[in-house]
Parts: sequence; C-alpha cells; structure tokens
Amino acid sequence: MQIQPAGRFAPQVVTGRLRAVAPGPCAAPTARLRLLLAAAALVFSGAPVAADTLPQLIARTKPSVVVVGSYGLLDNPRFGFRATGFAVADGLHVLTSAHVVPTETTGRVDRSLAVQVWMGDGQWQLRSAKLLGRDLRNDLALLEIDGPALAPLRLAGAQAPEGAAIALVGFPIGNALGHFHTTHRGIVSAWTAIATPAADPAGLNPRAVRQLRDGVFKVMQLDAIAYPGNSGGPVLDVETGEVVGVVQGGAIKGTKEAALSAPTGITYAVPASAAAALLAEHKR
Repeated sequence: MQIQPAGRFAPQVVTGRLRAVAPGPCAAPTARLRLLLAAAALVFSGAPVAADTLPQLIARTKPSVVVVGSYGLLDNPRFGFRATGFAVADGLHVLTSAHVVPTETTGRVDRSLAVQVWMGDGQWQLRSAKLLGRDLRNDLALLEIDGPALAPLRLAGAQAPEGAAIALVGFPIGNALGHFHTTHRGIVSAWTAIATPAADPAGLNPRAVRQLRDGVFKVMQLDAIAYPGNSGGPVLDVETGEVVGVVQGGAIKGTKEAALSAPTGITYAVPASAAAALLAEHKR
C-alpha cells in the first residue's frame, strides 16, 4: 500500500413564553435557581446562530478555493493545472501542498507560479503568485497572490475528533475534467502515523527517509475519496465550516494509475495546526 499525493457543543434554544412565578414559602430553591439560570441564558446568549447547511457551506467556500498551477509564455495551454489551494489570513495568502509547487528553474523567465481565481458563472481570473515558504515534513506550501483579497477560510484551532463529518472541496482530475469546484463528503476515520517502515528497500525514497529521521507524526485518515488534483484543498468541518486539514494524498494499490481506476477510498490530510504554524512563521 502506497500513499499517492492527490495532486461541540451546540446551544439549546428555549422557545415559548417565560412565565415568572412569585416564589412562595413552598417554592424549592432549586426551582428558583433553574428559573434564574434560564432567564440569564436568554439575556446573554442572544439570538442563536444557525449553522450552514452543506449547500450554503459549499457556496460560501467556493470563492476561497483556487486552482494552483504555472503560467508559461511558451506553453500550450499557457496555464498548466497542478492542484488545489485556498485563501487564508488576509485573503492574499494561499495554502496548498508542497509537492505540487514546481521547483524554480534558474534563468527561466517565461514560466511562473500562478493561480486561477473563481469569479462566478464559470469565469476565472489569472493571478501571479510567489512562494513564501514550504514545510516539506508536512507537505505544505504557502503562496502570496496579487490582486484584490479573497474571502479567507478560517483554520480550526482544535483537532477534529474521529467521526466528525467533513467535506473536501477541490478540482479532482482538473486537467481532464476542467476547473469545476467538486465536493466529496466523509468522516474523520482515524488519526494515523504517516511515517511507516518501508516494506522493502525500494520504498525508502528520500521523502520516506526524511520522515523517518524527523520522527513519526499523525495525520488525518478520511473515508472520502480524493483524486489527483485534490492535493492542497481544504478539509472542512461540516458543522463549523472551519478548515480542519489540508488534503495530502490517498492510499493506492499498485501504480499511480490505480488512483483513478481502483481508488481505495482512503485519503490522508495534514492537520490545520501544521498549516497555522507555517502561516505564523511567515507572517511575523
């Protein structure tokens, strides 16, 4: 089995009328206490904030999720799709996967990093981007884009528990299917170690050796299917709408082509805490 990069508490609402009862000598202290607590809850809680439905969450998220690629003056087509990314912080910073960001070629001025921003109604806007930093251990990259700020997604401050409902938003197989925001649903199946011993010497690639040297760390295992092109996309907590992870890749059987022909349904994502640390490092 290989890992292939894929390119609460809810307040209760009290309804009805609150009827004041004059306490008499027979009124129990616990009853008066419950009445006072209920009144205080109505005063301090305010109107309850309804959570987004999944269609609302998708509609709110789409303007923040971008296509990551490269722009080459001599390329055909000029924009080359690579993966998914999403806006954070001030809306001019984009998180994506490190493995999808091309290595800069010294002296090559005809090709540069770029993103496509969704403008609605099937319209896309090309923007230039630059790499601010990478976290190779967690397979994360932080980009800065030009132009007006996008609506940033919020990174969750807490770890998503096993069983939490999640949604992946991205551009699976974007080279073939085009740039259409696609959402896959699932749950957090487990928190699992990403640095596992190689079954044979062929599995000791540089990335695996680096992870083993740096030590085992945990990633989210999801039961939603991610395809090539989903890498770098946000993993959303369906209940809160916050980003709880960044899609890294999926387990495959055999060759890379099996990710399309025989997907395992097992996807891995880096926790939002790692993304927040990378962002903080370059926002100082």
